Amino acid sequence: MATIKDRVVETLRTLYDPEIPVNIYEIGLIYEVNVADDDSVHVLMTLTSPMCPVAESLPPEVEQKVAEIDGVTGAKVEVNWDPPWDPDLISEAA
Repeated sequence: MATIKDRVVETLRTLYDPEIPVNIYEIGLIYEVNVADDDSVHVLMTLTSPMCPVAESLPPEVEQKVAEIDGVTGAKVEVNWDPPWDPDLISEAA
């Protein structure tokens, strides 16, 4: 059976950055996924740039999608700019 973290990663792989046709997980926008003892989830992520067209909409969308996962008791997304996103963060799978 998939863990909550596995289901979160699976969900993140369904969300795409509109500028690059790769999901936000494989593109390297997700820095951390942490599941607390109470099954709440904290996602630390970045964006390709502060001027990204979805800078205002993507983090809340991620938070909503994660919160909707069965078994998740709450979700919080934190956007971090350090280190800044770089194309080297794109996974080999992408």
